Amino acid sequence: MIRNGKRKIALTAVAGASVLALGLTACGSGGGDDGGNADGDRALRVWAGSQTPITANYNPFAPTVLHGALGPIYEPLFFYNKTKDEEPIGLIGESFEYNEDGTQITVKIKPDLKWSDGEPLTAEDVVFSFKYEANNPEGNGLVSAEATDDTTAVLTYAAAQYTTEFQRMGSSYILPKHIWEEVTDFANFTNEDPVGSGPYVVDKTTSESYTLVANENYRGADELAVKKVQYIAVDNNQTAQDLLAAGELDWTGMFVPNPDDVTGNGKIEWINTPQDPTVLYTCSNAELGCTGPQTDVAVRQALNVAIDRTVIKDKAFVGLTGDISPAYTLLPRDEKWLTDDAYEVSPQEANVEEAGSILEAAGYTKGSSGIYEKDGVPVELSLISVDGWTDYNDAAKLIAEQAEAAGIKVTASTVQWQEFSDARQGGQFQLIVGGVVGTTIADPFQIYRDWFGGTEVQSTSPVGTEIPAGRWNFSRYSNPTVDAAIQAAISTDDEAQKKELYATIQDAIVNDVPYIPLVINATQTFYNTKDYTGWPTEEDLYAFPPSWGAIAAGYVLTQIKPAG
Repeated sequence: MIRNGKRKIALTAVAGASVLALGLTACGSGGGDDGGNADGDRALRVWAGSQTPITANYNPFAPTVLHGALGPIYEPLFFYNKTKDEEPIGLIGESFEYNEDGTQITVKIKPDLKWSDGEPLTAEDVVFSFKYEANNPEGNGLVSAEATDDTTAVLTYAAAQYTTEFQRMGSSYILPKHIWEEVTDFANFTNEDPVGSGPYVVDKTTSESYTLVANENYRGADELAVKKVQYIAVDNNQTAQDLLAAGELDWTGMFVPNPDDVTGNGKIEWINTPQDPTVLYTCSNAELGCTGPQTDVAVRQALNVAIDRTVIKDKAFVGLTGDISPAYTLLPRDEKWLTDDAYEVSPQEANVEEAGSILEAAGYTKGSSGIYEKDGVPVELSLISVDGWTDYNDAAKLIAEQAEAAGIKVTASTVQWQEFSDARQGGQFQLIVGGVVGTTIADPFQIYRDWFGGTEVQSTSPVGTEIPAGRWNFSRYSNPTVDAAIQAAISTDDEAQKKELYATIQDAIVNDVPYIPLVINATQTFYNTKDYTGWPTEEDLYAFPPSWGAIAAGYVLTQIKPAG
């Protein structure tokens, strides 16, 4: 999964040979030919992060949703290519426009659309979807939504929505009203037989794999060249590499330190598209129930300058990562939103002296063990990462070593995926090596609202309470000044005004470091170019390419074709 919750790489170790056999058996279970060429009925074999046992859950709002639901089955109105600053592509939607003050969005959808069960897809479904609680959390600002005819929906908000365009048009899943109007508990709905608008429907789900087949009611059914897609479960990185090397896996996104190990078969090629920040989550907010030394901003600031990012990039990520901005602007794409040149790149080398000065100015003294302490309590922190995420595990070990050199005790350990997920959702942690979802358009607002927005913008919650759906503020950061700037930024289409608001946000988050920036994560995608054509490439990066990418993966599936 993406490292933020979407990329679940390699957890428990399972013998490579047994899972390889499992993958081969599963590839035939959907009724297709599990060998030979890509034409005919053979399934495109994908690993998007699932582990055994797979549990059928195609609810796009569930934390445990299977990746095939997000794009291949359910779609938003438009597709936004997060790798470029360009106009969105219509999926269900045909066009949209704002009124004069930006408070109203008129959406035209394509005519004669159908759901996968054959029922008409109309503007009434769009209106229902935008009113539905999962797409319309408290504070969303929706005043009304109405269908003026079968292909026109008018959305009215309390304030201008220019800055939230992607959230509305590119990440709000459109639902069939005739199905979901009966679903009152969306958080616990497993949706085992989903009805969607996307190119695929569910054919079969087992504990080892799930298979999607072409949706005969899809608007582009005649052009859909890949008729069957099988998502398999793999429990560790090495097994996935074995499958790639054996030519039994066609598409995946994962970290492989030596890509030559899997490209020698003449089938597999790869691309690296760093997009998403890798950080240390800190449970930072004592007022919301966080406990530990990391709730002191001085400790977070000291740890930030104690980290040697150059060493981490080289040793944990074999030089495949990008430099990270503490303002969370993806450079050079978001250059115009960087408000201070000092925020261009986080410190690359450790500065032990500066770390000590920060702690001493905050009243800490170094104890006999070499670890700083205050009021007799040493600065000792626990750091977790997911077992099997080898790059993150290696980074955690390096951070522990670097922190100790600066007088901060960090104990690194690994946990299973579910424990990691529960800890960050509930706030029962001190430090986590994790990912931030990079913005899908050339504007950092999405990160500011979803990851740094506090209780005033319904983006976080007290320890012991899960983070609101669609938000990711695991640090429990809540700064009224930042919240006010986020709210104001929603309503402006004035670039100068928005940049002034972003300056307020950037000054605060760079100082407060509720997430300690590490790198822009390496995002390697491996795909079978012998049997399939049309993949995103460096020359034509029409979509974010990894198999676990929400929405983008569904769009990629509509573009690839069996070779020959």
